[in-house]
Amino acid sequence: MLKNAYSPLQRQLLLLLCLPLIPAIGMGLFHKKAPPWSKDTLGEGEVDSATVANWANEPLWVDARSEAAFESAHIPGAVLLNEDSWESLLPHFLEILPLEPTHIVVYCSSRQCNASKAIAERLRNELGLESVYILKGGWEAWKDYQDY
Repeated sequence: MLKNAYSPLQRQLLLLLCLPLIPAIGMGLFHKKAPPWSKDTLGEGEVDSATVANWANEPLWVDARSEAAFESAHIPGAVLLNEDSWESLLPHFLEILPLEPTHIVVYCSSRQCNASKAIAERLRNELGLESVYILKGGWEAWKDYQDY
């Protein structure tokens, strides 16, 4: 017959030491601000909130969402410029566009939103702007970064 390798006291001590791991693992897996398990790679022309926060100068934020979403909430200082109202919103954008080269960061509503890509493309192709980036994760990523 095999003898148990641990005494009852050792088993209880081991159990007491392991119990705090259960909520810690749960927090690590499910907490809103848990770090990602894998590093998200940036696509071509994308930038993340942490990188933007480290720039010396504040970028010109371009909100590619609907007017209702923009009116509800937006990044402070952002200008609305979306596909639906491109022609009517473009003059205001051109008025506030700085003469000095600056970073322009376009965002839309979510990680799956393609509106920011379309607007960034138009800014590059139609207006010849060079430092145009897409905010990876969009509005939600910016809010999460601000909450962090």
